[in-house]
Amino acid sequence: MALVNPHGKEKKLKPLLLTGAELEAEKKKAASLKQIKIASREAGDLIMMGIGGFTPLTGFMTQADWKGVCADFKMADGTFWPIPITLSASKADADGIKVGDEIALFSDEFEKIMATMKVTEKYTIDKTFECKHIFTTADMEHPGVKMVMEQKDVNLAGTVKVLSQGGFPAQYPGLFLTPAETRKMFEEKGWNTVAALQLRNPMHRSHEYLAKIAVEICDGVLIHQLLGKLKPGDIPAEVRVKAIDKLVELYFVKNTCIQAGYPLDMRYAGPREALLHATFRQNYGCYYMIIGRDHAGVGEYYGPFDAQKIFDQIPAGSLETKPLKIDWTFYCKKCD
Repeated sequence: MALVNPHGKEKKLKPLLLTGAELEAEKKKAASLKQIKIASREAGDLIMMGIGGFTPLTGFMTQADWKGVCADFKMADGTFWPIPITLSASKADADGIKVGDEIALFSDEFEKIMATMKVTEKYTIDKTFECKHIFTTADMEHPGVKMVMEQKDVNLAGTVKVLSQGGFPAQYPGLFLTPAETRKMFEEKGWNTVAALQLRNPMHRSHEYLAKIAVEICDGVLIHQLLGKLKPGDIPAEVRVKAIDKLVELYFVKNTCIQAGYPLDMRYAGPREALLHATFRQNYGCYYMIIGRDHAGVGEYYGPFDAQKIFDQIPAGSLETKPLKIDWTFYCKKCD
């Protein structure tokens, strides 16, 4: 049995990050283009496109893609995708851009041009429509809703050429891995069935239990944690990394786990985000996505197992990666 195929009709990774002479030439050109400032979430999405994590996407979504993803879980060409990947600009900036123009996408966070984009469409969206479909609410107390509602007025669609991975490779050496790198590691270890464990917090005993269930039925586990922005009060990645390293070192059978990170900001979209996590874990080579209680949830917006149920609601064959659904976990003191 081989690793699962990358997502999409072509079944191969499509990293959009330029290298070598092509990268240097595009950087030089980018310096002369009109610059659009992008948000942290958009920068993370760009980096995922760059490293192939968002295969088969080639850029930011069109209006038809946006609407299809919100309403029907699929892009205009029929490709399954659960959450819109869009870029917004102010009306003033958008008015100065024509369809067909090339622009540079600049990140204040990383203080550099992250990509160039050839604009294929300008459009406005119904933000409430998006929020109700993706988050099941338009309540501004929901951090994901707040993020969407605070987007700028006009969406820009287009194909991108990614120029940078931001600060992640330098900040997290050996932890920030691309899909090609995790696939190579799995193959070198002889792993065919790999389960991904999504983390945005330090591992507690229930997380440990989830991972060890996966170890029993799979060749290995990818402990895959978010390195992008979280909501206030969440534990920063630097702390999580050290805690998880120590847990794996002391409490797991050797050579059953790999810890890695990815560059996205958390959306807190619950069931929809669980689908996104499974979609890009397919690109990383994972056969299973561990889905426990309240996956990617926040507050009381989702039921404890809504993120498991949604996998039964999408069209058959949408993903090769399967959910590994795990019920409540607890320690039974009566058995002592």
